[in-house]
Amino acid sequence: MLFKRRSEVVQEEKPDEEQSLLAKLRARIEQTDLPSHALEAAVRELEKLEKTDPAMAEFTVGINYIDMLLDLPWRVSSSGNFDLQRAREILNSRHCGLDQVKQRILEFLASKTLRGNVQSHILIVDDEEIARNNMQHVLVKDGYHCLTASNGIEALEVFANNDIDLVITDLKMDQMDGIELLSHVNRLYPDTQVIMVTGFATVSSAVEALKKGAAHYLGKPVNLDELRKTVKEVLDQKLSSDIGKGPILCFAGPPGTGKTSVGKAIAESLNRHFIRVSVAGLRDEAELRGHRRTYVGAMPGRVLTEIKRTGVNNPVFMLDELDKIGQDFRGDPASVLLEVLDPEQNSTYVDHYLDIPFDLSHVMFMATANDLSKLPRPLLDRMEIVNFTGYTEKEKLSIAQQFIIPRQLKATGLHREDITFANDAVVSVINQYTRESGLRNLEREISNVCRKIALLKLDDNESSPITTIDSAAITSFLGPKKYYREVAEEKDSIGITTGLVWSETGGEIISIETVKMQGNGVLTMTGSLGEVLQESAQTALSLIRSRADEFAISHDDFQNYDIHIHIPAGSISKDGPSAGITIFAALLSLLTGRHARRSVALTGEMTLSGRVLPVSGIREKMLAAQRAGISLVVVPEANRDEVLALPEDVSAGLQVNMVKNIDEMIDMALLPLPKN
Repeated sequence: MLFKRRSEVVQEEKPDEEQSLLAKLRARIEQTDLPSHALEAAVRELEKLEKTDPAMAEFTVGINYIDMLLDLPWRVSSSGNFDLQRAREILNSRHCGLDQVKQRILEFLASKTLRGNVQSHILIVDDEEIARNNMQHVLVKDGYHCLTASNGIEALEVFANNDIDLVITDLKMDQMDGIELLSHVNRLYPDTQVIMVTGFATVSSAVEALKKGAAHYLGKPVNLDELRKTVKEVLDQKLSSDIGKGPILCFAGPPGTGKTSVGKAIAESLNRHFIRVSVAGLRDEAELRGHRRTYVGAMPGRVLTEIKRTGVNNPVFMLDELDKIGQDFRGDPASVLLEVLDPEQNSTYVDHYLDIPFDLSHVMFMATANDLSKLPRPLLDRMEIVNFTGYTEKEKLSIAQQFIIPRQLKATGLHREDITFANDAVVSVINQYTRESGLRNLEREISNVCRKIALLKLDDNESSPITTIDSAAITSFLGPKKYYREVAEEKDSIGITTGLVWSETGGEIISIETVKMQGNGVLTMTGSLGEVLQESAQTALSLIRSRADEFAISHDDFQNYDIHIHIPAGSISKDGPSAGITIFAALLSLLTGRHARRSVALTGEMTLSGRVLPVSGIREKMLAAQRAGISLVVVPEANRDEVLALPEDVSAGLQVNMVKNIDEMIDMALLPLPKN
């Protein structure tokens, strides 16, 4: 090694302890299989250390840098397990429901499995027929499909008609030599790997070939066992890189729906290490990309630190809470993720601390988010969205009985007791003590019940043991119910309608309240309403004014009365177009005196001409309507396909009417005027 030559001069000036430390580093560099650019960086840093006073801060910085270089898994990969049946069993055993999500993940894994089972095509280029035949015979026995060519020109003709994964080429050939063929392959077929073979092997020729992009270099006569080993290593590395590439899955949905746990299940089904890094509140770009080595406290970024900790270069890496990433004067962390999450760029990812490229293409990146609207558009464009919807009451009941209750009984030491939760008790917890799309509050309330049972078990005054928990016991343990089906229990009113909206926590029920008072025709809107929602209100009022005669409304009402529109929960910001027809119904009820049906929930965007446009989040809105005791849901006709695709338990107990314009929904939402 070159760094051995300069060490003797400096060794006499250093204490024995520093000499021993540098000698150990030297030995580690020799023993570690580093890529050429990483080896050069390690040698260069060690040569600096040999000239540096150990008392200086730069000496410690250099030691830490070399340790980081040597500890990174440059070539260490874990063997994956692409068993589709095993993956299906793991997903089903860990999660109940989420059928569409499981299907998408199995499709994702199936493509990876199929890619790993495809037979590799190898092109052998050599002007000696005996050498070609020997290599072809050995590699065909190993299961590869082999093609041959006698020179570079014939090889390029073979490329024109075949998909080649690997080229084994001689260096010295007529018409076109190996170096020239290598440059053509790199330019025209950059995904194809090249192994150089020559009888004129020298250090300079090997360095030239590797610099020009060759994956490996072998001398003649070829050791066939070494050839087989090299071919397998190169193709395995290429396959691992290809499998790591592909769409970056982003799990989007309300909290508590199992996004992170699904990522863990994917890593387990693939038999890979799992890394989870929460980027919520992350504001400093250096936390991801690292600090430059300009001061003693410099550290690498979280990406390389976690990969170093796992010891392999192909883990499943989950970036959690991606929509809550921050941005300020210290940088934009989302811009760093543009490189990390792009399969075309992350093969040469440069951490500021490392300052040399590290290949992240083997890593399977995933992300989670609650609200996709908060993500930068370029970052969103690099990911494939997998939507996690809320759970139905039936799914929550099944999950509670299969997973949550056994887990909480064990956590409180009751798993060996004969305790069962009746289905009506769990349903009571779901409907009366929680109101969410996910499962976190449900587990929290069940845990509360289990703790109270444990306390009773240890109470000396408790004579009869508890064995069955029913709905009455739930009330005694958890107290008065927290949530009521307030919409279903409300009386029909003038100027108050019920709407369905989507938020980052799932579907929600809102009430649109309107009143009129003596004034000058001023429209007031309150409730932390966004611009889009305010425009929807203006549109609804303008449509009613334009058709006042048709609706039997006096034009003087618009001049002599002020109208106030309010959406309760004023501390929560609200925006979006899906409340358009709900606001229209509330205003029409107010101005005509017709009572609005409180058991009818509306969702849909409205135009100035009265057309009803499609909206998103239909499933979540249906679940919210179920929780609130709604009997009739009015949705846009354009959402028909989405409504028909809903499972039965999502629309159970709901009558769904679809409308194309506001004239069709007026009598659904409003009661007729009394005859008197």
